Amino acid sequence: MALMQQNVVELAFTRRHAKAGWPMGRRMLCTLDRNLLLSLPGRMTLNFKVPSSPPPYIAAQYGLVTTFDLFWQDWRNIPVAATAVVSAIPSHTKQQQDEFWAYFSSRFQEMNAQDKISFMKTA
Repeated sequence: MALMQQNVVELAFTRRHAKAGWPMGRRMLCTLDRNLLLSLPGRMTLNFKVPSSPPPYIAAQYGLVTTFDLFWQDWRNIPVAATAVVSAIPSHTKQQQDEFWAYFSSRFQEMNAQDKISFMKTA
């Protein structure tokens, strides 16, 4: 979780529950970096909004970590024990954010919905 507080992290994990039409493996681009999420591009590009209420349960009690999924543009709980870090992109400082947005724009922003789904399904 500490890694996600200053980085955008690409994770691969195994779902806790099967989802129809989806493999058990999932890949995700996520972060908990409030500097990035609350920045103007974070609010505009990722549609980030500060949660208005606390989560309904404590994720850690179930072996989960809560993170912001950049593609679904929402909060997700993922199983810590079944998760591997693929890569981490520093995002905490203004310079790092500028570098992240350049990377995001060149690699992910032009993806259509099917491209994003293909990315998520290749864990």
